[in-house]
Parts: sequence; C-alpha cells; structure tokens
Amino acid sequence: MLETTIAGSLPKPSWLAEPRKLWPAWRLDGEALAEAKRDATILALKIQEDAGIDIVSDGEQSRQHFVHGFLEGVDGIDFARRVPMGIRNNRYEAMVPTVTGPLRRKRPVHAEEARIARAHTKRRLKFTLPGPMTIIDTIADAHYGDRVAMAMAFAELLNEEARELAAIGVDVIQFDEPAFNVYLDEVTGWGIDALHCAIEGLTCKTAVHICYGYGIPANVEWKATLGAEWRQYERIFPALAASRIDQVSLECAHSHVPLELLALLAGKDVLVGAIDVASAEVETAKEVAATIEDALRFVPPERLYPCTNCGMAPLDRTLAAQKLAALAAGAALVRGRL
Repeated sequence: MLETTIAGSLPKPSWLAEPRKLWPAWRLDGEALAEAKRDATILALKIQEDAGIDIVSDGEQSRQHFVHGFLEGVDGIDFARRVPMGIRNNRYEAMVPTVTGPLRRKRPVHAEEARIARAHTKRRLKFTLPGPMTIIDTIADAHYGDRVAMAMAFAELLNEEARELAAIGVDVIQFDEPAFNVYLDEVTGWGIDALHCAIEGLTCKTAVHICYGYGIPANVEWKATLGAEWRQYERIFPALAASRIDQVSLECAHSHVPLELLALLAGKDVLVGAIDVASAEVETAKEVAATIEDALRFVPPERLYPCTNCGMAPLDRTLAAQKLAALAAGAALVRGRL
C-alpha cells in the first residue's frame, strides 16, 4: 500500500553528460559512452533503492531526451533536416527532425537498457516511453500528410517496443503524454485510441504520465498564465477512467490542479506527484505526507502510488536524491497512520 515510484528520469552523473540540463551533451563516445550509460543505469537503481523507492526506473540514463531517445532508433526520420516548430501549441519553439518516409524501428531501441536494469534490481521495474501524441508534437512531418496517421504509425512501433520490454521482465510500462493537457479535444478524439494501440497485447501494468511539463522557464511562465485553478484534466479524466490504461500519473505537489478531480479517475491506480521537480527546496516528510493525505480523500489507499511530479533530469543529483528520500519517508508516515 502507498508504494513509491518516480515519474521517470533522474539527473545524469557529470562524468556521463552535462549536469543540470534537460538535453545534455554526452561527455564520452563509442564504447566508453556505452559503458558509462550502463554504469549510470546501475547507479540510478542503487540511488532509488537506498532512498526507499519501491518501484524503480532506469532513470532514462541512456537517453539524451525522453522523446528523441526513442526516435534515434526509428527509420524514416531525417535528423539532419531540422526545422523550427512550435511545441505544446506554440508554448515554445524548437528545431526538430523531420519524418521523411515510412516509420519502422531499426532495431529494439531500449531493450539493452531494460536488460541491464532488470539484472540489477529485485524490485519491480518501471520503464518509460514517449506517448504517440507527444511524439508528433515534437517532430515535423514531410511524409504522412496527416498527423493522426503519423501518431498511429508511431503507436504501432511503440507497441512492438513495449512487448519486447515486457518480455524482458519490465513490470510497468509508462507512456509519457505531457501533450495531453494541451490538446484536450484530440485526447478524446484519437489520443487514447493511440495509447490503446501502443498497449495492445501487454500483460504488464500500463501507465500514462500527464503533466504541465518539466520545471524549465517556458513551462514555469506558461503555468503562471493558467489562473488559480488548473481544470484542464476535468475534460480528459473521464475518458482516461474509461480507457484500458491501468495507471495515471500526474503532479499534485505545489500544483493548482484541484484534487477533487482525482475522483474522476475512479477505478484507476493514481500516481500522485508529491515531489515538486521545479523547486530547489527539499520537501519534508511531513509535507509529502500532507500531499498524499489530501489525495487520499479522493483515491483509495490501495490505488494511490506516491510519485514525483515529473522527470528529474534537469535537477542537481544531490537534490534529486534528497527529494527521493523525502518521498519515501512521507509515504512511510502515512502508511504508519493507516
């Protein structure tokens, strides 16, 4: 009950990549880089275990970016043909690669990372993949001429990947969909259908992570425009509750999402973000416990999994470890009371 987990990414060691960056440059190359990625994955697992996290992740240590780490293993994408594109409904602009032909995986993309992680922890293992809607919001199209058709093509590739990860022994496969709180009509129109395609045939737990983004300036400034209450989820939670996804992950710490909206997710496991990844302050166990207890008014304890708000990739490593320890300590406080 109240088993802790993380949204996905952890900061990379400075000997692997540039510290405190969302999209860091690697410090090494070739076999030395491959070895360093393996070492960082094992270290990420140990840090989580030492902190008391119950369901651990590889920390996305082998990926520069949560979307493009997967795209690098896909044929039909020209990374040299980069064009400017508005991300998250033009919240910010980025130079993105272009889809120029039919999409197919060159090889299993993350299988080796999953094997390393599975071999080095006895705890339940979670692995994250980018969701179809978020992928197409991060890449240009010069082939399909229909962004929904392109999303469904990516969903099929994600399903191939997810089936392989499950066969390796991954216990939870999570699809990251920060785009879900931006394109609300599309979520109910085709976004959940794309997720259903991505999870087809999986027997492990499946999850979707939705959030208001990393703690980067563009996201912080956007959140400041949303008002005192963030009610976007009110439009999509009923559809998620009716979906075949097992778990929904979202941020609750220092969030303006009204917690009563969690009641709309009845029947789902809810990964309650109790750690603010946009803050340099370490939460106390009591603060974490307070967030969990607030959420328990709307989510039964057997359905609630204390979690981080979002990925922790851009944070200082020491700060991230301290926040993980606070997450576990806060969950233990509430567990003791229950």
